[in-house]
Amino acid sequence: MSNFSLEDKIKQVGNPVEMLRNSQVGPYVFPVQSEYTNWRDEQESWMKGAVLFNQSYHMTDTYFEGPDVYRLLSDVSVNGYKNFPVNKAKQIVCVNHDGYVIGDSVLFHHAENKVSIVGRPATPNWVEFNAVTGGYNVKVRRDERSVTNPNQRTRFRLQVQGPTASQIFERANGGPMPEIPFFSMAEFKIGKHTVTGLNHRMSGAPGLEFWGPMEEMEDVIAVLMDVGSDLGLKRGGSRTYASVAHESGWIPSPTPAIYSGEKMKSYREWLSGNGFEANASIGGSFYSNNIEDYYQTPWDLSYGKLIKFEDHEFIGKQALLAMKDAPHRTKKWLKWHPEDVMKVFQSMFNTGDRYKHMEMPAAHYATLPFDRVMLNGKMVGVSLYPVYTANVRGWISLAMIDEVSAQDGTEVEIVWGEENGGSQKPIVERHIQTTIRARIASGPFA
Repeated sequence: MSNFSLEDKIKQVGNPVEMLRNSQVGPYVFPVQSEYTNWRDEQESWMKGAVLFNQSYHMTDTYFEGPDVYRLLSDVSVNGYKNFPVNKAKQIVCVNHDGYVIGDSVLFHHAENKVSIVGRPATPNWVEFNAVTGGYNVKVRRDERSVTNPNQRTRFRLQVQGPTASQIFERANGGPMPEIPFFSMAEFKIGKHTVTGLNHRMSGAPGLEFWGPMEEMEDVIAVLMDVGSDLGLKRGGSRTYASVAHESGWIPSPTPAIYSGEKMKSYREWLSGNGFEANASIGGSFYSNNIEDYYQTPWDLSYGKLIKFEDHEFIGKQALLAMKDAPHRTKKWLKWHPEDVMKVFQSMFNTGDRYKHMEMPAAHYATLPFDRVMLNGKMVGVSLYPVYTANVRGWISLAMIDEVSAQDGTEVEIVWGEENGGSQKPIVERHIQTTIRARIASGPFA
């Protein structure tokens, strides 16, 4: 079984959609305490004070080092690297040969010829595959996410964000902080510990993501909570963290565009049949037996601006050039109608049919959720990752909507629940579908 590949598993099941649709895995796991106070106060803390998130366990850290590292990055991602100095970071986006997104992650430039990719496994897996099979002079070292790692992580990764974050960091640093421009890195102190911080605003509020040796984490957290106690600093648990990206507008996980096509076969044969790509789950009311209908382009995710056609060749470039001027979907926010949401909750008290349960505050029950968005009886896009946020006092989701239909203020309907009573995922109870009205917006509601 050690050589059992993703390609083997797809052949065994017969269709990648059915493999993912009936995966026994639910939403992506954030293995930290679920709540430290309560998720309502924790959500509001990044608007009223500050929140401390522990990101040390759910992301894979993969290090690439060697004289060919920049050539590797240039060849496998849409990004440009002509102005990428040490102590900078960027959102790296990789596409397949047909221009569809394999994954996106944060790329850190630590030193000359040394970078790391941090995020869900899809992006670093693809870059590593090309590094080891493409003849690049690059060494790869992985620090796996905790759910697949029997050892202790080598680094902690924390984040403090909110209106009082800068005051908290100054107190912890014992004086003024270094100036850290957006997506730049610098060292500073937290008590007696030296950490490296990135100006990266996941919640949309000001603050820093920072890291250091794992054995120092608990002391670093203690220092921060001590100096931030009167500034509204609260620790955020996994329930809160599952809802954080939606206010700022980051779509957490595109479907890795790897499950089809002869050009991707060697990659599927390289990937484990027990890994992330093999066990991720698709859920929601959108159903197609063609896996490619679940793929995204960079424009669907608002990453079109990251594509640098003019300065390098890369995998998928010609396909992206061909689709560049075609109609695209665009990323939007959806504000769900309160009465329709209440109808879903009310069905829990009925003796007959019920609607799909909406877990609070994050109601995504699959790794890759896709709910149909309808306008005048026609599907115009998909809704992703629904959450309740105390900052909005309502339910919102991110969406990818056809450009021609993506007008702010337009009322659409989201089809909530899976077809035929639900898939075989254990987290999905038997239910019937319903519709929920929602309003399109081009910016966050909070």
